[in-house]
Amino acid sequence: MVPTMVPIRAPELDVPYSFCSQPRSLLPRPKYREQSNAAETEKGPRRYGNIMIDPRVVRGNALSLRLLPESTQPSTPEVKKQRKAQKKLQARKLTQEQIRTGTPEPVEGREHVHVQTELYLEEISDRIIEVDGECQTDEFLDRPPTPLFIPAKTGKDVATQIEEGELFDFDIEVKPILEVLIGKTVEQALLEVMEEEELAQLWSHQRAFAELRNAEFAELQRLEEQDRRIREEKERRRLEHLEKLRKQKETAEKVAARAFAQRYLADLIPSVFNNLYDRGFFYDPIERDIETEFLPWLMSEVEETLQKKVLGRVMLDSLIRTVVEKRLDEFSHPPPSNQTEAPAEEPRATDAAPQASGEADAADQPV
Repeated sequence: MVPTMVPIRAPELDVPYSFCSQPRSLLPRPKYREQSNAAETEKGPRRYGNIMIDPRVVRGNALSLRLLPESTQPSTPEVKKQRKAQKKLQARKLTQEQIRTGTPEPVEGREHVHVQTELYLEEISDRIIEVDGECQTDEFLDRPPTPLFIPAKTGKDVATQIEEGELFDFDIEVKPILEVLIGKTVEQALLEVMEEEELAQLWSHQRAFAELRNAEFAELQRLEEQDRRIREEKERRRLEHLEKLRKQKETAEKVAARAFAQRYLADLIPSVFNNLYDRGFFYDPIERDIETEFLPWLMSEVEETLQKKVLGRVMLDSLIRTVVEKRLDEFSHPPPSNQTEAPAEEPRATDAAPQASGEADAADQPV
């Protein structure tokens, strides 16, 4: 038996498995080529001698989704070679990925080297050992013409004669069949008529029920809308009442705060003004002008006048000292004989001193 089962799973339907063809037995391979029926064999189904090359045989996981066409055409040798090379390459990559360990990348200037750590070492060579093998098969021989098959005669020849009317009479035998056919036809027609009437009644009941349901649904919507409006009005009234209470409470608090502020500020304003007046924030502009402008100017002028008086006195004291020192020097030395008239002139020097003092007093007086 050649298993030709191909699991096909439709993407939109939950169908577990289906078959593209029925199982069949493998016919024996002929020894000779058929020349006469070559066209028929080419049109017929291809007989696979090995199930490993049958593309309709599923390999691997049978639960995986695999969609194959119903008619699978045989592949050419080039395509087979390419597929075989791709499978080998994939197997080699998978083996390398499985053998490769998760070693981190080497640092700069170094490289990883594969080292065998097994107990039995094996020789590793870059070149794969290849061996050539040959096989020669016998060529197909031309099939000789098939001889005519004449089966051998077996058994004995026996004959019998049946006259007309011996087996059955058509008019008599056909009556029960016609009665059954006509009865079944009439019964089926009656059943169909009754079914149509029942369907018409069901449709009428369904329309009445739909109209009643629509009316009830409309009434329900109206009642729900009315209930919603009532609830919204109730909520709005409640919010208005709460807002009114809040405003009343806020007004009462404002009145109480205003009364408390008035009581608290009754004695505050006079005390504040008194403190400000005591600290000099409220003043007479004339008095402040006299204190800030006139008195500093007056003091500066008085100080300047006193300085002038002190300066005049110092200058007068220096002049008097100078005159006294000169007269002391003159009286300490005896006068010469030829100057007899000098004492007569002395009163003039003494008279000059009072004049100088008078000028100093006149200079000390303010203008």
